[in-house]
Amino acid sequence: MTPPNVRQQRDRALATAAAASIAALVAGCTTAPTPVPPAPTSALSPAAQVSPAPLPQGTRSNAATPREYRRDAASHLYGLNANRIYKGRLPPMLYAVGVLQVEVDRQGRVLSTHWMRAPRHAPEVMAEIERTVRQAAPYPAPERLGKVTYTDTWLWHKSGHFQLDTLTEGQD
Repeated sequence: MTPPNVRQQRDRALATAAAASIAALVAGCTTAPTPVPPAPTSALSPAAQVSPAPLPQGTRSNAATPREYRRDAASHLYGLNANRIYKGRLPPMLYAVGVLQVEVDRQGRVLSTHWMRAPRHAPEVMAEIERTVRQAAPYPAPERLGKVTYTDTWLWHKSGHFQLDTLTEGQD
C-alpha cells in the first residue's frame, strides 16, 4: 500500500502533466491572423462616397470643442476612404481596435499622432492607420480652436475595411 503523502505527490504530478498537455494542445490549435490586404491607392470617384458627406479639402471646421472637431475629422476621413469603410454593423470579433490621438494645426496639417491604445498584435494595421491619417491632410481647419488634438477609435475588420467609433454603424 502506498503512503498518503506519496499518493498526493503522484496525483499532483499527474494533474500538472495533464494540464500542461491540454495547454500545449490548445496552443497548437491556434492559427495566425489573416494578413490585412494593402489599401487601394486609386483615386475615389464621387459616386463611391458614403454618408456622411465628406468635407471638401481646404474647408473650415466651426467646431467649438475637440469632440465636435472629431466628427468633422471622421467625416473627412470617410470621404477620402469611402471604398475602405466597412458597410453595415461590424461583427462581434474585430481584427484590431486602436485609439489614436491626432494633433492638427490651424491650417489642418497633422502635427503629431499618439497611440492611446495601440493594436500591437497587428503592426501592419498601426502603420496603415497612421499612413491613412497623414495622407488625409489637410483636415478641415479648426477655425474656432486654432490647433486641436482629437481622439478617435479605429475599428478594423480582418478584410482591411474599417469604421471610426465616431461614425460607427454599431456592432452585432
